[in-house]
Amino acid sequence: MTTRDLLGFGLSYFYAAALIGLAESIRRWRGYPQDFTRKLVHIGAGMWVFGVLAIFEHWYIGIIPFASFIVLNYLFYRSRLLKAIDSPESSPGTIYFAFSVALLFLLFWRTDSSQDQASLAVAGVMAMTWGDSLAALIGRKWGRHHYAVGGKTRSLEGSAVMWLASGLTIFLTLWLVPNSPLSSQSPAFSLGTCLSGALVGSVVATLAEAFAPAGTDNLSVPLLVSFALFGLTSFLR
Repeated sequence: MTTRDLLGFGLSYFYAAALIGLAESIRRWRGYPQDFTRKLVHIGAGMWVFGVLAIFEHWYIGIIPFASFIVLNYLFYRSRLLKAIDSPESSPGTIYFAFSVALLFLLFWRTDSSQDQASLAVAGVMAMTWGDSLAALIGRKWGRHHYAVGGKTRSLEGSAVMWLASGLTIFLTLWLVPNSPLSSQSPAFSLGTCLSGALVGSVVATLAEAFAPAGTDNLSVPLLVSFALFGLTSFLR
């Protein structure tokens, strides 16, 4: 384990604690509902994948913080200790999210290797981080046209935001991450591949979110998006 790996550990847990503390402070100060602060933590946690790619020197060390939060989030969920992210009505979505990130990085991230496909893992995480969060927040506030799937009600406005946000974040990830300091050994994708990935990935993300039972979209969206992008980019290379 190198100095960078140790630094990555320290910063990962400090970042998580600071993020949760900030969300809890906002909840108490402004009286925002738990749904809002939960999504705030969701976005902040998802964006830390870029910090992990930038700091850790070894991929198999870098996935440990993600994996540890499977256990930690389970304990937080069971105890309802963190009011900013868990309420008595909350689903175990935080546990699923940590599991999805850990699994995707285990499958696709390889530091200093031409086999590195970290961008595919990050694209799936970004679809969930921004697509689902914005869809929930905007759909809940401005959604007017509702539909029900599997006993859960969603809005067309929220699904449209899911499609747009996930498509944009997938495109930016595929375009900017490969052959960058975050994934230096991974060859860049062509513009056509990035656009195709954004189109396919956004449709997969929107359908996965629409049909997933409560809370399980934190599993289905990132996993299905990343696997779909793996198949598509393998075919187009």
